[in-house]
Amino acid sequence: MRLQVNEVVEWMKRINKKIQDNKEYLTTLDQPIGDGDHGINMARGFQEVTNKITMEDYENVADLLKDVAMTLMSKVGGASGPLFGTAFLKMSLAAKGSDTIDHDNITRMLEEAVNGVKQRGKAVEGEKTLIDVWSPMVEYFKRVDRFKAGEIAGEAKNAMDNTKDIMATKGRAAYFKEKSIGHIDPGAATSFYIFEALSEVIKEGEK
Repeated sequence: MRLQVNEVVEWMKRINKKIQDNKEYLTTLDQPIGDGDHGINMARGFQEVTNKITMEDYENVADLLKDVAMTLMSKVGGASGPLFGTAFLKMSLAAKGSDTIDHDNITRMLEEAVNGVKQRGKAVEGEKTLIDVWSPMVEYFKRVDRFKAGEIAGEAKNAMDNTKDIMATKGRAAYFKEKSIGHIDPGAATSFYIFEALSEVIKEGEK
């Protein structure tokens, strides 16, 4: 199973659909421990991503993901734009030279994404951020040797749910200290939708 350009386009479209459908939920997550605008910002960003990539004709995945990154950086406010934009930019750089994306490619791409977000956000695992979904997913992809569509979403959901028990020590949520415990991190929830959408695209490709 290898992801072609058109399947990565479909991945982005599905991310957008999930975030549009759950915009209010993401905002609800952000209200107790953030600015309350995460859902609105991410919905605007991924709608712009979808608008952009459906108007272009890409020869490779790297160029497509670079446009995703640049759009998120320019259209999403707050810290989320630079962080998610960096993740996709690092994935784009790791995808250079590959016409299609297989399991090994995406494992390397996700690892570069995590490294980039850590550097950009000066964050590590266990601080209640999107890293607490992306990093476990890197470890998951390293453990398996091929795409397993049925497992990807479940692994991401577990990682997202685990952020509920973490006390935030990064970003605006850190101001709430112990009060941040018991809440799912909004960036982790958005990250879950990203991986859930990936699992669906892989599942379609396996048919």
